[in-house]
Amino acid sequence: MHLFLDWKVLLVSFCLAGIVQGQTSKDSLVYQDFRDQWVVYTDVGFTTSPFRISYPFAGDLESIQYKNNFQTIVGIGVAYKWFALRLGIPVLARYRSLEKYPKTDQFNIELDYSFRNYYIEGQLNLCRGYAALNAAQWNPSSVSENELFPNLLSYNLSIGSWYFRDKNFKINALLGKRAHYLKEVKTWYVKSSFNIFGLDNMGKPLLPLSLTDNNETRTEAHNVGSFDLGLIPGYAYVNRVNNWQFSGWAGLGAVVQAKGYSTTTGAERIFLGLAPRFDFRLMGGYSVPDWFVFMVTDFDNKSMQFNDLTFRQYFYSIKIVAGKRFD
Repeated sequence: MHLFLDWKVLLVSFCLAGIVQGQTSKDSLVYQDFRDQWVVYTDVGFTTSPFRISYPFAGDLESIQYKNNFQTIVGIGVAYKWFALRLGIPVLARYRSLEKYPKTDQFNIELDYSFRNYYIEGQLNLCRGYAALNAAQWNPSSVSENELFPNLLSYNLSIGSWYFRDKNFKINALLGKRAHYLKEVKTWYVKSSFNIFGLDNMGKPLLPLSLTDNNETRTEAHNVGSFDLGLIPGYAYVNRVNNWQFSGWAGLGAVVQAKGYSTTTGAERIFLGLAPRFDFRLMGGYSVPDWFVFMVTDFDNKSMQFNDLTFRQYFYSIKIVAGKRFD
């Protein structure tokens, strides 16, 4: 199945989000609701998916960092009552030099839904094309700054559900499009997490060939993957001062993880274990009844370990959102 299409042919980002507000609080002094107004907005930002492989390699080398050649995305969206629609269009062909980084194809889609004290969010991130940085560390004769892995795929399917103890902690008001806060709210929360993620290099080792060890089959892995479930308790906070709103949440927990790898020699291994997880997000900006400007960040960290071989994947995005509310 061909998952990656050139952005010149199709839009690489499509996000359809339906958010239902469980309780409309027109008489509340905690937040101001604009769900009965049309909201038109635009955003600009990027999503990237770097990862790191750690292992006691020879010499002083302890880890290798891989980065993709991400694109800048401009989004255009509308929202009204329960309905929201956003389209994303790449505006830069490649951010980094093609001599140092391969062509990267990305596909990202997000769905979210809120009801009463609950917020549910699903994400699918696919990214193909990476560069292992500083190739001279393991290959002194290399004429290239980085070693390229054009077919290396990073994937992540994540579904999270948050329960916020305070009923006034509303995602609509937190994001600032169809509502904004009027005063401080803070609350404990619990997040349930479901994830499928991993790396696949199409039958070739994930590590540079000069770093694979025939006596340690896991270093010859061409595919690693994990399935995990867990709970993450945390704390959320939002406040508004002179039309400036700032908010975020942070949590730390653990997941039960089923993980495994396949090697170039045909060996396969599957393990069960526990892994730490944290939940972190920041948002902030300026909002008045007619218009708003917000910066939104999203950071997701995942890891799997096979004895002394560790894979850490990072999925994060940063974007600036600006919009107009119409009566």
